Amino acid sequence: MNSTHEVFNQPEPLVDYNLFETNRPLRDALKFNAPQLQVAPLQELGVTVGSAEMQAHARLANTHAPELHTHDRFGRRIDEVEFHPSYHLLMTAAVGAGLHGTPWTSTSASPHVQRAAGFMLFTELESSVLCPISMTYAATPALRGNAGVYADWGSKLGSLWYDPALAPFNGKPGLTMGMGMTEKQGGSDVRANTTKAVREGSDAWGERYAITGHKWFFSAPMCDAFLVLAQAPAGLSCFFLPRVLPEWMGGEGTRNAIHIQRLKDKLGNKANASSEVEFHGASAWLVGEEGRGIPQILEMGTMTRLDCALGTSGLMRQALSLAINHTVQRSAFGKPLVEQPLMKNVLADLALESEASTALAIRLARAFDHQDDAHERLMSRLLTPVAKFWICKRGSHFAQEAMECLGGNGYVEEGGEGTMARIYREMPLNSIWEGAGNIMALDLLRGLRKGDAVAALAKELAPARGEHAALDRLADALPARIEAMASETEARRLAQDVALAVQAALLAQTAPPAVVGAFCESRLGGDWGNAFGTLGAGTDFDSIIERASPC
Repeated sequence: MNSTHEVFNQPEPLVDYNLFETNRPLRDALKFNAPQLQVAPLQELGVTVGSAEMQAHARLANTHAPELHTHDRFGRRIDEVEFHPSYHLLMTAAVGAGLHGTPWTSTSASPHVQRAAGFMLFTELESSVLCPISMTYAATPALRGNAGVYADWGSKLGSLWYDPALAPFNGKPGLTMGMGMTEKQGGSDVRANTTKAVREGSDAWGERYAITGHKWFFSAPMCDAFLVLAQAPAGLSCFFLPRVLPEWMGGEGTRNAIHIQRLKDKLGNKANASSEVEFHGASAWLVGEEGRGIPQILEMGTMTRLDCALGTSGLMRQALSLAINHTVQRSAFGKPLVEQPLMKNVLADLALESEASTALAIRLARAFDHQDDAHERLMSRLLTPVAKFWICKRGSHFAQEAMECLGGNGYVEEGGEGTMARIYREMPLNSIWEGAGNIMALDLLRGLRKGDAVAALAKELAPARGEHAALDRLADALPARIEAMASETEARRLAQDVALAVQAALLAQTAPPAVVGAFCESRLGGDWGNAFGTLGAGTDFDSIIERASPC
């Protein structure tokens, strides 16, 4: 066949590079929040998740979606989800990097910060497999409310071995956990749950109940066990519900009465098997006190909400990297796109947003490492809903603008090769999962009642005083804003103001003057429009883009 044209001016893919080494904002955030952190494991992970081989596995795990098998060919109920082999390879890598329960058994000084950085790096590769990873991280400390279960499961939830088999816990080298909280009629209002728990007796794992009801969102149903909420005689309570029952309950390999009704057909998050389930008298063990399910779920939610902020920050970073990689190689109107003034404005604006999100997310992880400090405890309580609300709320707008930098190529899926399209579909999830925007705003109001929030925020902002006039003005006004806006009507605006103030203060301590000045003048000083790419003409675009470049 005769050739009709030559293919040129099409960028080479962004592959085989070190995601950690090229991420200067992340490295600077780690130096600030955990100066003694050993980064060699992150360097190694950065190479792994930046490789073409792993990117191929990410594509395959998303294009070959999980398949539900409710029965075997002989008609026996099995309730199993089959995954593409690439999913298991990605899970092996995530568990091997310690992104799940390892911080709870680590002896290092900053285990949560180290895990947070790794979680962000892995999100750049593929985020949907991190659902069971995140839930294992959040569920592990809650199990301390049941000494018998924790004695048998605790160490294996922090193991670096991933074993996908549906098998008894005592024969597996590593375990993962999921959660089941929401129901059809309630959603975030878990007090409306109707699933019932009836006490059956007690054994080595404490008080045992029979659970009957359903869960409307039950992610990662092939995990080894789940924490679920159900109504017990004393009220809503937390229960440990394994997929395979312990041997003393019916013999080896007996499966619990969890029936998977169907898998969710979602916008994104394709590699993760989100499901709907019913419990038909499933056996579960009480975790903590009967009637205390709400406090326990809030404590677990704090950790999964951290992961929402980390995950969105990682997706932002990857979207920005793809946009810069494209515009550096692609020419239009006689010169590379990255040299076009309007494109410079867009890329620099995205770079500011990405770095600020990274700074806030890693700062929040630092608070988890120092819960023995009163200020850090209060900051974790305040910044968790703030970071989850603001970073995740910015994610979808960010992804759309980054996609536009690639033009039509960014919108094309191409059998999973279109990474930007996958990021775009993934972005809304973290804003919805673990409490949407309104829930986070309400949670901030609850956090404000836990201590002297004004004094804590003043202490947080103090090191950045004098760095920029716009930041000083916001810091001065924040106490009055907290008092005036601490209502349900204005809670979203308050969350935004706190997020921007803390982000600006962090950047003032970790980022170059060009970044700090542009962020404060745009986000705090009003020299900004209503869309990305509207920074003032005096911005040092080249310096900001160069700092953000993965190339």
